[in-house]
Parts: sequence; structure tokens; C-alpha cells
Amino acid sequence: MSGPLSVELLQKMDAYWRASNYLSVGQIYLQGNPLLDSPLALEDIKPRLLGHWGTTPGLNFLYVHLNRLIKDNDLDMIYIIGPGHGGPGLVAQTYLEGSYTERYPAIEQNRNGMRRLFRQFSWPFGIPSHVSPETPGSIHEGGELGYSLVHAYGAAFDNPNLIVSCIIGDGEAETGALAASWHSNKFLNPAHDGAVLPILHLNGFKIANPTVLARIGHQELAALMRGYGYEPYFVEGDDPAAVHQCLAKTLDTVLAQIRQIQNTARSLPTTQNPARPRWPMVVFRTPKGWTGPKVVDGKPVEGTWRAHQVPIADFKSPEHLRQLEEWMKSYRPHELFDKQGKFLDELAALAPTGRRRMGSNPHANGGELLQPLAMPDFHEYAVTVPKPGLVEAEATRVLGKFLRDVMRLNLDRKNFRLFGPDETASNRLDAVYEVCGKAWMADVEEVDVNLSVNGRVMEVLSEHLCQGWLEGYLLTGRHGLFSCYEAFIHIIDSMLNQHAKWLKVSTKIPWRKPIASLNYLLTSHVWRQDHNGFSHQDPGFIDHVANKKSDIVRIYLPPDANCLLSVTHHCLRSRNYINVIVAGKQPQWQWLDIHSAIHHCTIGAGIWQWASNDGGDPDVVMACAGDIPTLETLAAVTLLREYVPDIRIRVVNVVDLMVLQPPSEHPHGLEDREFNKLFTEDKPVIFAFHGYPAMIHKLSYRRRNHDNIHVRGYKEEGTTTTPFDMVVMNNLDRYQLALDAIGRIPRFADLVEKETARYWATMQRHKLYISEHGQDMPEVQDWRWNA
Repeated sequence: MSGPLSVELLQKMDAYWRASNYLSVGQIYLQGNPLLDSPLALEDIKPRLLGHWGTTPGLNFLYVHLNRLIKDNDLDMIYIIGPGHGGPGLVAQTYLEGSYTERYPAIEQNRNGMRRLFRQFSWPFGIPSHVSPETPGSIHEGGELGYSLVHAYGAAFDNPNLIVSCIIGDGEAETGALAASWHSNKFLNPAHDGAVLPILHLNGFKIANPTVLARIGHQELAALMRGYGYEPYFVEGDDPAAVHQCLAKTLDTVLAQIRQIQNTARSLPTTQNPARPRWPMVVFRTPKGWTGPKVVDGKPVEGTWRAHQVPIADFKSPEHLRQLEEWMKSYRPHELFDKQGKFLDELAALAPTGRRRMGSNPHANGGELLQPLAMPDFHEYAVTVPKPGLVEAEATRVLGKFLRDVMRLNLDRKNFRLFGPDETASNRLDAVYEVCGKAWMADVEEVDVNLSVNGRVMEVLSEHLCQGWLEGYLLTGRHGLFSCYEAFIHIIDSMLNQHAKWLKVSTKIPWRKPIASLNYLLTSHVWRQDHNGFSHQDPGFIDHVANKKSDIVRIYLPPDANCLLSVTHHCLRSRNYINVIVAGKQPQWQWLDIHSAIHHCTIGAGIWQWASNDGGDPDVVMACAGDIPTLETLAAVTLLREYVPDIRIRVVNVVDLMVLQPPSEHPHGLEDREFNKLFTEDKPVIFAFHGYPAMIHKLSYRRRNHDNIHVRGYKEEGTTTTPFDMVVMNNLDRYQLALDAIGRIPRFADLVEKETARYWATMQRHKLYISEHGQDMPEVQDWRWNA
């Protein structure tokens, strides 16, 4: 066939492809007899057949061709595949190029190593069927579909020499996250970012159904891709020789186009901004299960949904055993491996070498490239607090000035970005715009503000994209922070699951180097969404995160601006964690000076002696976690001292939620002795909590005094109302907390009826006032700590 490949090179590349397909089939089926030295027998077959064949041959085909592109052009390239079930193909490819054996010396490049390679796949204590952290060269597992392209763009930001080849499955292309990800090209700057080469892998079917993009016409698909801003190139067919030539020619063309785009942008004067280019992408259409069995038990397989997983599954039939052997021998393994099972040198030479191999590229093991953030001294941003409750501040606005200078100090390094769905200014972090704007390559109009082709603030109204970009950015060795409204962070619950699982596994793999932590700042939270209403009121992300492995997750509820500074500084310096910080953006009373805040955050919880008068023997412990619960708790303390002047109160504030667990459950957990020093062993504890009350019980149920802990928090009551009415609706208000305390102190039993009546009278007065005036009572609005 005519094309850029010589006959000899085409034959060698086809042989390389056959070798990777052979190894892929072997991983799915075989536990012995890896080179078919003897007739295939039932004992050679794994007792449980797991894995996915259908997408694998196409992935292998693409990998072979990208190897040629890398080697011929000395490219820095990584490979992300959306069809994560194509795991056997990526394992096979990294084995053939040598990356796998370098990471796992026991998987030798010989007969014994090949047997181990086959046996470990989807085997107890072996490796998963996905492109998991165990697979060299991977940053994307793909068990959950939809995130390959957004991860690819995240990897390309600030990586000017990197090309990310992203293989998108046509099933994956039906997800909302992937559909939004196509728009990432409006944020990629060819002057200083790398390139993403999307390859839409159309093989026609999902598990049991056709795929949408495979069943629309050529013109409609091309128009869709052009509408997204890409220049599509089509490679289609089932004749390997013709497809080899067509793909080779196409990849040469798209590489030349990528280089032209980048060279044009990078040759412009620094005063001139590059225009948004039309980046190339490839549509690669081949049969599902290509080169596999065409018919099994009289039913078509290749090119149908039946090729998706294991095409031949029941080996009680001798015919199936014969068919599998015939299938594997069709790859002519004796032409690919020598008698010892080593891949032939003349074929192995087609792969790149060293760190140019996609399985050994350091960008796919981002910890190898990670440089510490240059950090300003966060003490310099502290709010001056002469006495608790004397000054007000907006916590996130204070933090924004700190983040501004983190951005400034790392501009030259290009290793820090801020991510958020159209909320940076809303969340009071807009000081960062003093250093750089929002990344934007689309059209700009006169009314626009803070847009810049050189921006480092990533804003798009898709939590999926913000999360995925940040994950790709972190996994390739950079740092970032994701700021989001608390209620809507749930949109990425499942993405967090996948990242948490990746981190959990990665920390047990010696060659996976630690990466910067995934840091969330959740603000515009439940207790200050009174104006937006019930739809914006949900603190449940805390519960979701707390379910993850304790060596991965951290949850912080700083009560004021100085605590927020201390916590954020710590989180930005941490590695391999998921850190969740919940902090309000509205003006609030400030409680701790910076030195007290640092001490408090370092321990994670503590007695606020300045608010306590217990003398070591409290009647009640008033505990709190979160800024608004802290405010209401301190207000309740002032009420209690007014109602019953001889009451002995201990105030305990919790900033690190995980200290409530025993150390056997979380590394931050307090020892029982320390926990009891705070919460006592037998006194009532009224705990005001930012989130759902059950979380406190879940974390503390093993503690000796757990039965005396009474929690108030969000109980799914909300509407458009006043700020104080939000806490009233959920019984977290100061009047309720004071009544709770009196009702649980035995020596005040005779006061309960009177105080209950006072409570209901106050509630009636509150409801009437907000109905008439549209704002909270003066005694609430004007309250100040004066104890």
C-alpha cells in the first residue's frame, strides 16, 4: 500500500501490533503455556475469565503508531486512554518497550516472565483489569468513564513540550463530563501550554448497545467536532495494511499542524496575544474486537457488542479450546518471540528508549517532577485580633491575598493554578487577579474583566472540568486549589472517589512518587446560603469524604480567618492527601490571633480558655466545629451566663474534624486521654456542628463519653430566609443550644420548664420579626462577644 511507511517498516509495525495483541489475549485467558509450546489444554486456562478484549486491539494499534511518531520526532508524549478496560493492551505495550520489567523485575522478558505477566492479570493479589496506578505510564484509570480528555488537558497546561495523546472511547463520549471536556481547547494557550491530541476511538459498541457517535453520519460527526473547534481527521477501515498507512500519514499531518500552531504562537512578540487555533483531532474507526474470533457458537463476534469483554468464555466445549488456540496462533508468536520468550530485538527497536517511552515518561509519574511551592510567610496576612470577638473580617478575602502571592511567587515556575466554576470573585478570592487573570482563548468583548490568554485562574461553569483539570495538573507534578460553592461540589463526588482510590493504591507502590494534595476550599456554605435557598444548602460533602481511607482524607473547619490561613498553608505543602477546607466568606467575628490560631490548628482541637469558666470541672461542654456553629456556641455561652450565672462552662472548638476519631481509625485522632481532657468522661456535651449531626456520632462513637454527646447540625431544613433563621430552622441556634445545655445538667432540672417557655417565646418573637422586617432581630445582628 502506498503511504509513508516502507514495506519493511509496515511489516515490522504490524508484527509489533500482533505481539501486543497476543500478549493482551494471553493476559485475559492464560495461566500457563504462554508461548503455546504444547497444544493448549484446559489447565492452561484461567478458572475465572475477566477483562475486556473489544477495545484493546485498537488501543494497541494506536500505541504502536504513536511510538513511531515519538521516535521519529523525539517527542515528549504521554498516553491517556478513556477505555480503561483496555488495560491488557497498555500492560502489553509497556512490557514490550521494557518499562514494565524495569518497574517489576520479576516480570522478566522471557518465558517465565510472560507466564507471570499473564497469570497476574485479574488474579488475586495480581493487577486489575484497568489501566490502574500499577501500570507504568498511566495517570488515568478509566474505570469510571468521562474524564480522559479533561485529564489530558490538565496534564498539558504549563507543559509546553508535552503532547498528550488521549484515546476517547465512543461509549465514554456519551457522558456529560466528556461532552463538556471538548471545550477545554478554549483554555489551552499554544504559546506556553502543551498540546492535546484527542483520538476518538469508534468501534461501534458499548457493553450491549451501539454507541451514539458511531451511528451518526460522517458529515454530522465532522460538523460536531468542527463545532467544538477542532479540525477532524478520519482514519477508518478493517484492512490492517491500509489502516497502517492511513494512520501513519494522518499522524504525520496532525503533528505538523500542532507544531505549526505552537511555532506561530511562540514566535509572536510578547506584546501580541496568540489567536485561538483550531487544534487537530483524529476519528479512528475500526471493528470492535479487531483480529479476534469472527464467529463463536454461530453468532457474529468481531465488529459486534459480543466482542466487548471475553469473546470465548465457556471452555467445557473442546471447540472453544481449539478456537482460542487458533486465535492466539493467528498472531504467529514464533515470528515475534525467540525460543526463550524474548521479544525479537529487531521489533523491540521500534519503540522509543529511556524516558521517551510512554511507560517511562516522568510526566506520568508526576511526583518525579514535583517542585515545592514557593510560599510567602502566611503570618504577614494575619488579621490583628487584640481580643476575641473584637474585629470582623471576611475569611476567604484574607485568604485571597495570601493566594495572590502564592500565585505571584510561582509565576515563573508555572506550577500553581486556581480552579473554580465561575466563583473566584464571588468567593472573595479575587485578589489573585492582581497577579494574573482568568485563562481564556475565546473571543473577548469590552464588558469582560480579568480575562487573559496568559491567565492562571481556571474558571468554567463545570465542576467536572475544574476537578478533572486539577487532577491532571496534580498527577503531572504541579500544585493547585479548587474553590467551590459547598452545595455543588457534590457534582464531582464520583471523581473524588476515583482520585482517592488512585492515591490509596499509589502510596503502596514504591516507584510512584508523592504528588501535591488535592485541596478543596468549600465556601458560600450551607449557613450563608439563606438568600439562594434550599437548593444551595447542603454540607454533605464532608460525609462523603469522611468515608474514604483515613490515610488519604483530611477535613478542616477553621472558625476564623487566621485559622483558615494556617490550615491552607499546611494543605498546600502536603502530599498525597485530599484536603477539604470549609470556610465562610461573609464578615464574621474573629476569635484567635495568628499565633493562637497556629497552635490551635496544629493540635486540631482545644479548649478556648478565654471563653470558659469551668475551673477544671464543667457542668457542660459547649463544643463546636465550623464558623457559624462557633458563633452560635459563643452566643449561647453568653445567654447561659445570663440565665444561670453560676453555670460552669467549657468551650471546645474543633478545627480538624478527624481528631474526633481514635488514633486506631485516623492518624490525626486524639488519644483517649487527650480526648477526655477536652470532652470529659461523664459530663454533657452540646456539640454544634457545621454538617449533618450523624457525622459527629460516627467519628466519636468509640469514645467513653459518647453517650453524653448531643449534636446539633444541619437536618435538611432550609429555604430563602434570613441568616439566623437558617440556624433556627435546623435547631442550631444559640437559644436552642442554651436550652439543650440547661436540660442536660442535673442541678438545673427545676429550670427546664421555665427555660423551655422562654425559648418558645423567643422563637415566636423571631419569626414575627423576620416576617415583618425581612431581617434578623437587633439582638442577633448586634450581638458581640463580651464575656
